[in-house]
Amino acid sequence: MAFDAFALMLAMLALGMLFARLRVFPEGAAETLNLVVLYVCLPAAILVYVPRLRFEPGLLGLVLVPWLLAAASWALLRVLAPRMRMRRDELGVLLMCTMLGNTSFIGYPMIQALLGADALPYAVVYDQFGTFVMLSTLGLLVLARYGGDAKPTARTIALRIVRFPPIWALVLGLTLMPEHPPAWIAAALRQLAGVMLMLVMLAVGLTIQLRLPRDEVGPLALGLGLKLVLLPALALALALAFGLTGAMRQVTVLESAMPTMVTAAALAISHRMAPRLAAALVGYGIVLAMATLPAWHFVLRQLQG
Repeated sequence: MAFDAFALMLAMLALGMLFARLRVFPEGAAETLNLVVLYVCLPAAILVYVPRLRFEPGLLGLVLVPWLLAAASWALLRVLAPRMRMRRDELGVLLMCTMLGNTSFIGYPMIQALLGADALPYAVVYDQFGTFVMLSTLGLLVLARYGGDAKPTARTIALRIVRFPPIWALVLGLTLMPEHPPAWIAAALRQLAGVMLMLVMLAVGLTIQLRLPRDEVGPLALGLGLKLVLLPALALALALAFGLTGAMRQVTVLESAMPTMVTAAALAISHRMAPRLAAALVGYGIVLAMATLPAWHFVLRQLQG
């Protein structure tokens, strides 16, 4: 099943790239697909899997890991930026694109493909309490500092969180949604969540860019190495230190190894922060992750014995 899902992801990615080249879809089709995922498929997936979550002490470690990784990324980049003579906007892009991974749109389908549906509740916790809250707090601060915006207020941050559709699904899933809802509701939610993989990878294929910015090769290589290799290795060390085991440990490492969040790169581009570098980090990150994620999965399986 895992191989079938992974093969489907690669096929939809390639199909999206082909459609983009042939101009089959109208302009803005990828944005429409992403909105369908955001407002329909992602909340449905949360409602399916969050009620299955069993609260245990290890969840605290699962939530702490993405924040600790963000702190490590910030510290390392602040040290390396002057030595590599990075521009201010390049540093801002690298901060956005290494701290924030695509832990939902790509993360959920990849976790399901590699680990199975039982691991998805942990992916939701990592994504919602880690990546999303960081995007709404640290992400806004990075944009304000390196993109020239005014410093975001507490009200701005709170409104961004409240208006995010999956947050309402998360609240419902943690409170009122039963683990075993009526059959027709469960079937509808599973079907809506099931198409997320195809829609996400098709949208990614429609927008992916692989043009290498020659004058930004150094920052690009650093960002990819940090996001796909160094931070997952640190996540593994943290997971072991926190005593995480089984699916929780695997999800922690694999979610940390997800490529750059498309939204983070888009925000950086909209703030005129090294747009070619941001686009390249997304494009090359997604392509390379198709190899690095199975590699990390293999490492985790070996550690599991």
